Amino acid sequence: MRARQQLTLFLAALGLSVLGAACGGGGETGGDSAVTPATSGGAPAASGAQTPDPGRKVITVEMITDAEGNNKFVPAEFEAHRGDVIRYTLVQGVHNAHFLPDSNPGAQGLPAMGPLLQMPGQTYDVKVTWAPGKYFFQCDPHALLGMVDRVEVEDEN
Repeated sequence: MRARQQLTLFLAALGLSVLGAACGGGGETGGDSAVTPATSGGAPAASGAQTPDPGRKVITVEMITDAEGNNKFVPAEFEAHRGDVIRYTLVQGVHNAHFLPDSNPGAQGLPAMGPLLQMPGQTYDVKVTWAPGKYFFQCDPHALLGMVDRVEVEDEN
C-alpha cells in the first residue's frame, strides 16, 4: 500500500511539475503554510526567510542530484528543536520536501508540501513547531528512488 501511495504522489508531483513548466513555472504556493520560500546566492524566490526563535538555529539541508544520478538530502538524518528553522537548499536537480501525513501519523501542524525548487541556490524554510518525535519527509518526484529523510525533534534543553 505504501508503494502505491508513493507512486500516486510521484505522479501527482510530476503532473504539477509539467503543469508548472507549461504555465511558466514559479508562482505562489497557495494556503497558509509554515513553508516560506527564501533566497540565497541571488536565486529568485517568492518571499523572505524564516527567523529562528531566540537561542535557536538555522539547520541547512541540501537537496542534491549527484554526478551518478543519485538524489539525496544531506544530511540524511538530523536533530532539531522547536523554534529552529530547517532551510532546504537546492544544490542540483529539481526537488522539494513534503512531510506526508501518512508517514507521520498523529502529527499536528505539519507544513504544506514544499515548492519544487529548480534553480541552484534556491531555498525555502520550515519553522519547527512540532512536538518532540521523529518526522519523515520526502522529495515527491524522487521518493520512490529513496529520497526520504528524517528529522528528530528533541525536547527543550
